[in-house]
Amino acid sequence: MRTLLWLLALAALAVGLALAARYNEGYVLLVLPPWRVELSLNLMILLQIAGIALFYLLLRLVSHALSLPKAVRAYRARRRHEQAEKALGDALRFAFEGRYGRALNSATSAYEAGYAPALTALVAARTAHDLRDGRREAEWMQRALQHEGDPSASRNARLMTEALLHLDAHRYEDAIETLKLLASGGQRHIATLRLALRAHQALGDWREVLRLVRQLEKYRALSAEQAIPLRLRAYQEILRSLNLDAGALFSFWREIPAADRRSPRLAEMAARWLIKTGDSLNAQRVIEEVLDEEWDSNLAAVYAECRAGDVLGRIAQAEEWLKQQPRDAQLLLALGRLCRQQQLWGKARSYLEASLSLAVSRSAHLELAELLDQLEHHDEANRHYRSAAKL
Repeated sequence: MRTLLWLLALAALAVGLALAARYNEGYVLLVLPPWRVELSLNLMILLQIAGIALFYLLLRLVSHALSLPKAVRAYRARRRHEQAEKALGDALRFAFEGRYGRALNSATSAYEAGYAPALTALVAARTAHDLRDGRREAEWMQRALQHEGDPSASRNARLMTEALLHLDAHRYEDAIETLKLLASGGQRHIATLRLALRAHQALGDWREVLRLVRQLEKYRALSAEQAIPLRLRAYQEILRSLNLDAGALFSFWREIPAADRRSPRLAEMAARWLIKTGDSLNAQRVIEEVLDEEWDSNLAAVYAECRAGDVLGRIAQAEEWLKQQPRDAQLLLALGRLCRQQQLWGKARSYLEASLSLAVSRSAHLELAELLDQLEHHDEANRHYRSAAKL
């Protein structure tokens, strides 16, 4: 609609000018002795308009001619910038494709063209690392450091890249030192925590692993399925490191959150270490605490290994569990061992035979054979020894 209105307006103006020129009888007289020129006013107006237009065009041509070298330089700079930008894009694409040699060549071209030198140096360092070229990796990281004043530079990007390269090369102490530098600048984001977790896991610093796992859970950067195995592994390794100190071992066990202490596998490990250090009473507490919440046959079997303290009390507790788990072969084996410790020979034999009726095991055959030897039932004992040897 707007275009149509403009066309109508121009047509009306043209008609108006044509009518005005038709009825204009004026003239212009130009005298330059001995010459004299007489022109119609309409022609004179047209000549003036044409002259102004020609003069304007001439000025524009001169201006363009004078600015041509500058325009050529700008065009060349723009082309170099576009080519360098394309080279960096190619470097990233080749790196993702696993074509590290070509990626490094493209990154070098972009760097030499002066395009985002700090960023380009980091890309080149990463591809040199993937090529296992330590010398060029170090050179490019040094160049990235030199360009930290560049607008495209980022200290955090350089430190993160450096930490990743250290981790990939199994230089875990160097990775941790780099991450500390990153943290000193106030950067404690999720990616940093994940890298720190990897480094401390590799170094076996399990208390720090626990702390990092809790932080990542707090930030919802680890799901429960990811966090639980990491926490349990850390607990197990810390318990293993304390295995010669019963007091420290049980003290650490009490520090573990109640939800994690319910893990039968973890409780079994803690109980075995406590028994090994002679702290059967606390081992008993660990087992009872877990089995009251969550049943586990293997943990029940360890219960009989707690040899100090009130054996009758442990038998009573195990018999309470038996009411809820009447067909648990491991629990019956544990009861047989406990009764044997208390010299309740008849009950011990009954429980051991019941265990074997549910599940044949070498441990139950050996336990029953030793009991029968004590009772001087040597033929039966030998039969169970032979059965154990076959398993």
